[in-house]
Amino acid sequence: MGSPAFGVVVFPGSNCDHDAYYAIRHVLGSPVEFLWHKDHDLRSVDVIILPGGFSYGDYLRCGSIAKYSPIMKEVIRFANDGGYVIGICNGFQVLTEAGLLPGALLKNTSLRFVCKDVTLRIENNNTAFTNAYDTCDCIRIPIAHGEGNYFTDPDTLAGLEANQQIIFRYVNRDGIVSDESNPNGSLNNIAGIVNRRRNVLGMMPHPERRVEDVLGSHDGLGVFKSLVHTLEHVSPLA
Repeated sequence: MGSPAFGVVVFPGSNCDHDAYYAIRHVLGSPVEFLWHKDHDLRSVDVIILPGGFSYGDYLRCGSIAKYSPIMKEVIRFANDGGYVIGICNGFQVLTEAGLLPGALLKNTSLRFVCKDVTLRIENNNTAFTNAYDTCDCIRIPIAHGEGNYFTDPDTLAGLEANQQIIFRYVNRDGIVSDESNPNGSLNNIAGIVNRRRNVLGMMPHPERRVEDVLGSHDGLGVFKSLVHTLEHVSPLA
């Protein structure tokens, strides 16, 4: 098969859609196209990216209006059929609102918007989103959010831990989990999770902003390279 095709959903208020497009087309070299939020046609893409930004201005809960966009019916159907979906920052919030991932993203415990580089530890490299890394690798990529505080009930949290669905965790530069390395108050320093089927990823940090050295590093490129490797070498999910 040819190189997998990516689709980047554009909501009113998206502001990282072009960053994702650039990373896929110009750095990764894979086909990609924008998918308007009113579209009903996913155009046979292999991966869907819900980008960062402020969909519909985030006037209610972040992502709570975007989940009603016409295209989200197709995204939900696509994910339930085993298609790969990444939600980055606001996209992660949309995925939780749409029920594709458990939990919710609350206001940062500082009650402030936080924009800085953070260190993430790869907790599980046996996924379609992380196989280009090694487990316990540490990468540096940016965050930019006001509601990135991941929260869920104790039973769900225990399940996420037991099922190795926590993919990225905030750590210090030595790779150690600490309160100081947690930028938003997320439970268990969670920065990114997958669903039980492992075809839907939500993460607050922005891998598309670290895909080449001129941007500071290419630490985030592995997320997208992992997907290409998966789709080129592994049979689709049943």
